[in-house]
Amino acid sequence: MDLAAARVTEQANRAAAEAGARFARSGPVVGKAESADGAISVEVAPGGLLTGLRLHRSALRYGSSALAEHIFELAQRATRRAGDRMYHTLAPVLGPDDSNLRALGYEPLADDDPDAERYYER
Repeated sequence: MDLAAARVTEQANRAAAEAGARFARSGPVVGKAESADGAISVEVAPGGLLTGLRLHRSALRYGSSALAEHIFELAQRATRRAGDRMYHTLAPVLGPDDSNLRALGYEPLADDDPDAERYYER
């Protein structure tokens, strides 16, 4: 293996080890969101895969269309939070301007974003 390839391999291995350590410290990277009345809560993986849905019986009063809309909106909010959390986990390893983070949808939420206020809440 030539010197340049060995250097790239070493950098990749170092970055993978550092990222692994950060994930071990932070725990699972998920996004959560809950309706104002607490009747609906969702949990998503980075990228938006729905991994948890909790419906209180009072959520059924919304009707099926409105309930689906609420779940969709909460899943979008949770996805943004998961992307923010993933960004903050990986940016120190890859660099805050790494284009791959943004391409994957891992972007930091602005400090004044309402979703940022509850970012670390659960």
